[in-house]
Amino acid sequence: MDKYDLIAFDMDGTLLTSNNAVSGSSRKAISQAVDTGKKVVICSGRAVSAVELYKESDLRDVRYYICENGALLYDSVEKVIMSATVIPEKVVSEIIDLVEQSDCMVIVASNGHNQSTRKDVKRMEHFYAERYKELQFKTGILHEDICSSYRAEKFPVEKLNIYCASVAIRDELFDRISQLPVTMVHAEETGLEVSPLHMTKGVGLRRICEILQVSLDKVIAVGDSDNDVEMMKIAGLSIAMGNARQCVKDICKVSVGDNDHGGCAEAIHKYLLEDVFSESYL
Repeated sequence: MDKYDLIAFDMDGTLLTSNNAVSGSSRKAISQAVDTGKKVVICSGRAVSAVELYKESDLRDVRYYICENGALLYDSVEKVIMSATVIPEKVVSEIIDLVEQSDCMVIVASNGHNQSTRKDVKRMEHFYAERYKELQFKTGILHEDICSSYRAEKFPVEKLNIYCASVAIRDELFDRISQLPVTMVHAEETGLEVSPLHMTKGVGLRRICEILQVSLDKVIAVGDSDNDVEMMKIAGLSIAMGNARQCVKDICKVSVGDNDHGGCAEAIHKYLLEDVFSESYL
């Protein structure tokens, strides 16, 4: 009897290489896993539109996405949002007020799409988030002023990404936002990811497993960063990428190669398919 039936991959720093690409070894291993009846799920902080960017070329064998740190579940075959949890309007408004008082930018995830201020995206390097600049231009909805747009439209918000001009600004914002009913983790060098209260990737993973009728002890979770910790805690097997932060390595049972050297293919072959892993897979 197979030990594991489903594997959940984080994207940035895990399934994606340093060049923001899915490696050939990962694509091949995912295809082999799906062909044998295994389930492969994305579990990311990204909005749906930022995951769908890879659908046709790299993720064509992956049907289900856990997006926005668990707040939104998406079926990429039916093209429907399966469930979404939002941050209360009053709380979003309070956070936006704090953002406007600081040297930082905010990206708002709403209905699976990122929305932000155009002038901020143009200078994302100022907020130590340049790696996401091209992604925002490709997949985001750009406003003249996202804060003003939110106040006028009050659209649903599943997640907020805040990128700051310094660690000191981030830490001050963290202290102030932590007084509100939200869940929050550090992101990148100077960023914060703000989610609905008690919402984590672990919650999203539990929900998708209930839908797919997969027991959590049959699940492998693979990741590298702070927002992956909660899904690691509930999975039957937690795997740290070679490039993972120490907080992830500390709670994982095993580790694999880094995101530039076949770590995801190694996780699939060694632990999901349980075949003899060879560097020829890379």
